[in-house]
Amino acid sequence: MTQLQRMIDIQPRARVRSMPEYHPPLGNRDNLRLDFNENTLACSPRVKAVLESISATELTRYPERESIESFVAAHLGIRAEQAVLTNGVDEAIHVLCQAFLDAGDEMLLPVPTYSMYQIYASATDATLRTVYAGDDFHFPFAALLAAITSKTKLIAIANPNSPTGSIASREQILEIAEAAPRALVLVDEAYFHFYGQTVINCIGSAPNIVVARTFSKAYGLASLRIGLLAGSETVLKWVRRVLSPYSVNSVALACLIAAIEDQPYLDWYVSEVKKARAEFLMGLARLGMYYWPTEANFVLVSVGAEHREFVDAMRSRGVLVRDRSADPGCDGCVRITIGTCEQMRIALDAIQEFKVAIFKAGDSQ
Repeated sequence: MTQLQRMIDIQPRARVRSMPEYHPPLGNRDNLRLDFNENTLACSPRVKAVLESISATELTRYPERESIESFVAAHLGIRAEQAVLTNGVDEAIHVLCQAFLDAGDEMLLPVPTYSMYQIYASATDATLRTVYAGDDFHFPFAALLAAITSKTKLIAIANPNSPTGSIASREQILEIAEAAPRALVLVDEAYFHFYGQTVINCIGSAPNIVVARTFSKAYGLASLRIGLLAGSETVLKWVRRVLSPYSVNSVALACLIAAIEDQPYLDWYVSEVKKARAEFLMGLARLGMYYWPTEANFVLVSVGAEHREFVDAMRSRGVLVRDRSADPGCDGCVRITIGTCEQMRIALDAIQEFKVAIFKAGDSQ
């Protein structure tokens, strides 16, 4: 056997071999993007101006995030020591798992939810325990409380949750944190702006609560990959030890200030999405489409056995949506991002065309 052949036989850790894989839909996404819960329009014009002003010399320097972290912390009403910027919320989840999950520990995860919690937890030697929501997809508060043990080290709660749009109340989160004093309670507030409720002001009184925020959604900075963890100074000390010092790039840092400072643009976009959400949900009801209540910039719709045909038909009409049938309890379900009022009217027209085509096909049989 040659040296090259021996190298090919090198295997990763057993945990890595057994990890689930994440495969985002790839290909042409130049259509109406209602599949990834992104800002469907544009980032702030101030961000675009910053991008155009960045010099070639600035790109030769390693990024420094401390001053930007202080700025963001002040904006959120917390101390600089209570905030750390990350390469999107994905990195925030990753470093929390790496810093705190060990052999013998357990992570509790209400499902269905964002798949990266499971993926990053699976790379550790901890045990992942899932708590299933009911058919109504309400937050499984009682079941989650009952699942807490002395081994519980991390509890992840997406609030609002994806793909369901459901929420956990502030009181429920605080009760969970109190019931699990040896565990970190990660509250992922990626869709905070479309819901309006937060527990970020609880990180002082409940030091085992850690809040994640993203600038990918409402702010429209998804391609720049920037997120934030807010928590006690003690918790973040260990997070910073695991975190790469240069994981947030200089372009993202420069644009972040401009995005946050343009509050009128953010307010307008969030208001537009909320208005579009209300109109779109009424339109779904008129078309006889069943959906679950949502507090986010997306809605989970029950399509049934034709869910694959629905996704393909929408794509053929220039509208991208996300099939979530593989998620626990979501068979036949499709998630649709909420964009502007005009965009959602286009989506409703496409849904109506699909329903008419299905009716005609059934009638011809």
